[in-house]
Amino acid sequence: MDAAQKAALIKRLKSISGHVSGIAAMLEADRYCIDIIQQIQAAQAALSKVSQMVLDNHLHTCLIEAVRGDDTEARERAIAEISQVFGQRNK
Repeated sequence: MDAAQKAALIKRLKSISGHVSGIAAMLEADRYCIDIIQQIQAAQAALSKVSQMVLDNHLHTCLIEAVRGDDTEARERAIAEISQVFGQRNK
């Protein structure tokens, strides 16, 4: 991952962290449940975007390298990792 991508992801994660802290404050202040749920959904969507960005980087770097390489074990391992990640998401 290049430095610019890493910096963008870290910035997003810090923003999400602040958002989650805000949700905790909403709970402490006994805010309306639907408002809290909407904020939780926004934080989940933001985390999903970070996950998508990391996956995209992985596919364009690590996976491509493994598939193009001569090491069949590395190739199979890389493919299995992707399958496992998507299998876990669907459970």
